[in-house]
Amino acid sequence: MSTQYGEEWKTAITVVQGVHPPAIAANAEAMTVVVEYPPGSRGAPPHRHPGGPAFGYMLEGEMLFELEGEPPRVIRAGEAFWEPGGDVIHYSDANNREDLPSRFLVTMFCVPGQQMLVLVDDDELAAREHLRIPRGHRAR
Repeated sequence: MSTQYGEEWKTAITVVQGVHPPAIAANAEAMTVVVEYPPGSRGAPPHRHPGGPAFGYMLEGEMLFELEGEPPRVIRAGEAFWEPGGDVIHYSDANNREDLPSRFLVTMFCVPGQQMLVLVDDDELAAREHLRIPRGHRAR
């Protein structure tokens, strides 16, 4: 092994998230995007990622993050998040701050020929309202 490399590479990695995602389609492709919202932005409308899971990292600011079946929570710069994709509704990726922009990186798995993001209509939101957990609710 070459001696031109120092030892710092051995301690350069910090694990920010470890998860057990659902199965990823054999023909899936990975796509990494950066999302930037101005102060106070409501973010994307409720949607889902049918092609598979998405893994994110908050670069700047704060995000109000809400997935179906989980209470809303704030993700801050330096924190990771993920969603399983598929049928799960992603209700919020809003900028949680009125005074600062937010910016996050997301790597998602997509199936060729399938939309990466599909909006959820009002009728479906109403039909699945019972699956939404209010803010402040604590898991048992």
